[in-house]
Amino acid sequence: MEEKLIAPCGMNCGICISYLSMHNDLHKQGSHRKCCVGCIPRGKNCTYVKGLCNLLAQGLVRFCFECEQFPCNRLKTLDKRYHDKYHMSMIENLKFIQEHGIESLLEKEEGKWRCPDCGDTLSCHTGLCLRCGFDLLGQNP
Repeated sequence: MEEKLIAPCGMNCGICISYLSMHNDLHKQGSHRKCCVGCIPRGKNCTYVKGLCNLLAQGLVRFCFECEQFPCNRLKTLDKRYHDKYHMSMIENLKFIQEHGIESLLEKEEGKWRCPDCGDTLSCHTGLCLRCGFDLLGQNP
């Protein structure tokens, strides 16, 4: 896991299906899934929240917890959806970074999202490893 893959909203782009599709070059395997290199690497301060946040839009904060309004309603809504649907929390990630630092979050995420079969990264969106579970991807909406 890389620091630049932790978005300002607390999303770990390294476990996103779009990032993993790009990272594993799924287009060469016949997949037509959307690919993404992550918010920070592609020069976007945040895909989800920046349109409603001047601090993020202008790149004045690295993480949402640096804002007086943390967590804002937009982040709470996004976090609830990810918590309910994908069993991960951006707000929890941000609070963890605040308390323990980014390196500790990266270590924690590395263990949490590691494929038990091959050691690659599981997608939070599908629960699949795209290295050894690619064939299952078509079966997982």
